[in-house]
Amino acid sequence: MAPTPTAQKTAAIVGGGPAGLMAAEVLARAGLAVTVYDRMPSVGRKFLLAGRGGLNLTHSEDLPAFLARYGNTDPRLLRAIEAFPPEALRTWCEGLDVPTFIGSSGRVFPKTMKASPLLRAWLRRLIDLEVRFATRHLWAGWDAQGRLYFTHGTETVTVAADVTVLALGGASWPRLGSDGSWVDVLRERTIAIAPLQPSNCGFVVPWSEPFRRFEGEPLKRITMAFGDKLVRGEAVVTRDGIEGGAVYALSRPLRDAIAAQGEATITIDLRPDINADALAAKLAKPRGKQSLSNVLRKALKLSPVASGLLHEAAMGKSLSAYCATDLAALIKAVPVRLTAVKPIATAISSAGGVRFDALDDHFMVRTMPGVFIAGEMLDWEAPTGGYLLQACFATASAAAQGALAWLHRA
Repeated sequence: MAPTPTAQKTAAIVGGGPAGLMAAEVLARAGLAVTVYDRMPSVGRKFLLAGRGGLNLTHSEDLPAFLARYGNTDPRLLRAIEAFPPEALRTWCEGLDVPTFIGSSGRVFPKTMKASPLLRAWLRRLIDLEVRFATRHLWAGWDAQGRLYFTHGTETVTVAADVTVLALGGASWPRLGSDGSWVDVLRERTIAIAPLQPSNCGFVVPWSEPFRRFEGEPLKRITMAFGDKLVRGEAVVTRDGIEGGAVYALSRPLRDAIAAQGEATITIDLRPDINADALAAKLAKPRGKQSLSNVLRKALKLSPVASGLLHEAAMGKSLSAYCATDLAALIKAVPVRLTAVKPIATAISSAGGVRFDALDDHFMVRTMPGVFIAGEMLDWEAPTGGYLLQACFATASAAAQGALAWLHRA
């Protein structure tokens, strides 16, 4: 049989997260000699931590609704997900003997729930495909001959590869390897990059000192609103702000509003399952010897932190001074003023990255033939719920397929 055009070709994958490992698998299956370079002592560290409380791989909703979660993004991202959709990711997991299931929220998890069994099986497969791993290699760009160069301890390592896939992640969780240091390297090559920003992040709230005693307390079964957007879920009070699923779902418009206006105000419905009239009726009943605090706790089922939030919103005014109608209205729409976005290092993910107009239709850098970009380095943003990992897997598959196509053309 005649050799394929990719015979004996080499691929360098820079970044050992999900995107880098998926690109490595696709290229190794095609017969390339693949090496994965990562700055950390082992690969997949952020992947492991993300799965500590249950690895949310993807989501089971219909594909049109799934794609809509990425907002007004580049069609190339959507095409990549269409080519490697959630069902394909689940099939891939099954091939690793890691079955998945759909949770009550529609999210997809491995039956083991944890990331470690999946990562172990995946690394065994990659080793069987003869993928090499070079850890503790910090990528520093390209030398004058166009070779990749890394620092490895006190040594400098140069690498000439036929194709390169960059999958270095964004700038969240820098202690696990993705610190966004690649931005300056690519800008030196005049590659257009949208500024990296926190995404799925917490926000700063100027709580009063008494309220800070609720640090770490959850606000459960709430509805949070900002503008015309409404999210049901949970949040957590931090010493200097607020975070959690409901907050993350609104993080993009909140971040943009704070950038434009310096602050943003959300409203929290503490009892979304009861309308204001019903709450007012409960509050208007004679209390007898019961304090208002007891009424809020027993009759309205408000937790201590929820009651504390009401006092915080009252700004020193006694809640007893409110009539039943006004207090019910406050419970249904507690205002919380956000004054800043928490640092990107504390965010779940990051927005911004390499602009799609710097790439061709196959995720190759237009000005650097043979160099491809995948994963969170790209300029896209998505909510939690499986959408982040799905896009990382899908763009990595697309970039690797693009690399193979480029090798064939070349």
